[in-house]
Amino acid sequence: MEPRPHVRVFIADDHPIVRSGLKALVDAQPDMSVVGEAVDGLEALENIPGANPDLVVMDLSMPKLGGIETTERLRRAHPSVKVLALTVHEEAEIMQRLLAAGASGYVLKRAAAEDLVRAIRVIAGGGVYLDPAVAASIPSNGTTQGTGSPLSNRETEVLRKIAEGHAMKEIASKLEISTRTLETYRTRAMEKLSLKTRADIVQYALRRGWLAQGEST
Repeated sequence: MEPRPHVRVFIADDHPIVRSGLKALVDAQPDMSVVGEAVDGLEALENIPGANPDLVVMDLSMPKLGGIETTERLRRAHPSVKVLALTVHEEAEIMQRLLAAGASGYVLKRAAAEDLVRAIRVIAGGGVYLDPAVAASIPSNGTTQGTGSPLSNRETEVLRKIAEGHAMKEIASKLEISTRTLETYRTRAMEKLSLKTRADIVQYALRRGWLAQGEST
């Protein structure tokens, strides 16, 4: 088995004990390390560029700027940085907002330590991790084929990359098309599947088996 790539992790949480515990857990892993910390969303946005992490473990309930808005701003400014939310909230609506903001997954704070480590590895590897305790409760607004028309290869490719957490500009660059053309592909695909939000896209991608979820490989 090939060695896992090293993952640079940034922790954003307003509780010192939680940050300390997370840092100890992450640094104990041979394939990851903590490269920075923040006590609120504004400090996270200020410090993340200098820390250059691959992934941010983001508390949702922070002072000054909460985790969802911080995720939105971070993903716009630094689309290559993945976000894993760590939260006590189990409401499906909050999870939908989180996925729509651009996060690649979430873990409940009551989850086992090994679940958090697994989630970091899955997301760093390009997958999505949804805590099993909440994932099943998230409704999907879409159906399998809304208009009855099959997706084209390009539409499928676009949806997969959106589900994986890539930003629109990043996808357009990789596919060597304009952002306007990319928007057209996305719109057509979502209409065909009756999908309304990125959360719907992620759920669809998971049902199709496009994304790694919950695996430690």
